[in-house]
Amino acid sequence: MAEIPMFPLGSVLFPYTPLPLRVFEPRYLTMIGRLLDEDDPQFGVVLIERGHEVGGGDRRSRIGTMARLVTVSADAEMLYMVSVGTARFTVEHWSDDAPHPIAEVTPLPELTWHDALMPLLTEAEAIVRRVLARADGPWGADTELSDDPLAAAWQLAAIAPLGEYDRYTLLQSTTAGALLGQVVDLTLEAELLWSAE
Repeated sequence: MAEIPMFPLGSVLFPYTPLPLRVFEPRYLTMIGRLLDEDDPQFGVVLIERGHEVGGGDRRSRIGTMARLVTVSADAEMLYMVSVGTARFTVEHWSDDAPHPIAEVTPLPELTWHDALMPLLTEAEAIVRRVLARADGPWGADTELSDDPLAAAWQLAAIAPLGEYDRYTLLQSTTAGALLGQVVDLTLEAELLWSAE
């Protein structure tokens, strides 16, 4: 178990995917300042399941993703930072939120890739890109994916036009095959819902 600084958010972070953030809350400015003193600055990201993060009183998910700080810039009002998701973890215990949220976490094993999954990856990518072409969201149908198939599988989960609870379901996947199968199923469900509107 390790104790790490945490950033609860209203969105899910996946491994191998970017996380741009604007930081203006004093407690998170303190957290980032401390991280910048470290050789490998990382923090945990968990989904806020209910409530609002500002002021506390929120309910936070148990599975999260480590984020490695890549760039930080600032203006007079806030910090702008970009991180990238790395490994998943389970939250074992939340400490006091002062001066910023901290939790004890246990790493989750990384998913294992098997080349027999390539047809499923190809199918999932085709479905996600087809639905993205009709969706109005932050990702385009031409979004590039990693050449590494496991990274590409997580990136497909990230760009699929799904709600945060579906994304959280994907984050909990225990095999690469289950991840890709759920990406296919949930994306097709989302497409059906849009078609019915």
